[in-house]
Amino acid sequence: MKDVQNSYDGRRIPIQKVGINNLQYPITVLDRLDKSQCTTAVVSMYVDLPHRFKGTHMSRFVEILNRHHGRISPGKIDDILKAMIEKFNCETAHLEMRFPYFMKKRAPVSGAESLMNYDCAFIASLNRTNGFDSFDLVIEAGVPVTMVCPCSKEISRRGAHNQRSKITIRVRSDKLVWLEELIDIAEKAASSPVYSLLKRGDEKKVTESAFDRPRFAEDAVRAVAERLTKDRRILWFQVESENQESIHNHNAYAMVISDRTPK
Repeated sequence: MKDVQNSYDGRRIPIQKVGINNLQYPITVLDRLDKSQCTTAVVSMYVDLPHRFKGTHMSRFVEILNRHHGRISPGKIDDILKAMIEKFNCETAHLEMRFPYFMKKRAPVSGAESLMNYDCAFIASLNRTNGFDSFDLVIEAGVPVTMVCPCSKEISRRGAHNQRSKITIRVRSDKLVWLEELIDIAEKAASSPVYSLLKRGDEKKVTESAFDRPRFAEDAVRAVAERLTKDRRILWFQVESENQESIHNHNAYAMVISDRTPK
């Protein structure tokens, strides 16, 4: 049959990213406690397309993913990108996997155990120039937390307003950094972690602990940045904190980007 995608395009406009996105795919990721964890990722895969070609072959992306199905970890992602470079005869390849990551958590008083989900991602790219490969990998962890407003606590006679917040950490590193480590750092920077299961005694403890530890979005990103700066494995980081405000018609937002030179 005629290969339409491989036909000539005379407009002389190269495309930087072409491929597939929003593909739901089962993956297995490294788990610090249980060694591995099965989850479902939303996958995006892209390559560059030279100006002379009309299109790319979408089926090839899924074929490559199928061949590498199984254990997905930061140390294995470059194999998928190399396969994309070779299959498409291109210079750049991009792979993004966004997935829920689950951790067991115990309630602070009752000890009731439950699973807590976190929005995590591997964002990777490979550039091949003159036979040399340049690999880039960003690991992301999105962590729901509770924040109590320091200003509200200071000026109010009856408590303080609080909000559900999300701290998002992205790092580049030269050694393995566990998702659990990033999640722990984010939770310790907040007024309180969020739990899936709390009994009444737990609710009392969490509420009072959060009230005793008020935090602005600015406090959270600075606290995370302090921890990441001291970790010599980490080459670069970006930290965001967004509070879904409970009394304002807007969210509160803060971001810190590492001043280290990216990899």
